[in-house]
Amino acid sequence: MANMKQQIKRYKNDNKKRAINNSYKSALKTAIKNVRAAVEAGDKEAAIAAYNVVASKLDASVSKGIHHKNYASRQKSRLAKLVNSIA
Repeated sequence: MANMKQQIKRYKNDNKKRAINNSYKSALKTAIKNVRAAVEAGDKEAAIAAYNVVASKLDASVSKGIHHKNYASRQKSRLAKLVNSIA
C-alpha cells in the first residue's frame, strides 16, 4: 500500500477510473451480443437498431480513451457485415 498522500490519492482515483472503464466495456460487450443475437434470429430491424446503439457506444469509448480507434472501426465493420448478411 502507498505511504505518501499523493500516492494514496492516486491509488483511489485509479480504482474508481478502472471500475468506470470496466462498466463501459461491459455495456459495450452486451450491446455487441445484442446485435449478434438479432442477426441470428433473422430480425433485420432489431439488428439495425442494435447496431446503431453499438456504433455510438464504440465512438464514445474511443473519445473517452477506453478503446483504440482501429478497434472501434474493426468492430463496426464486422457487425455491419453481419447485419447486411440478413436476407
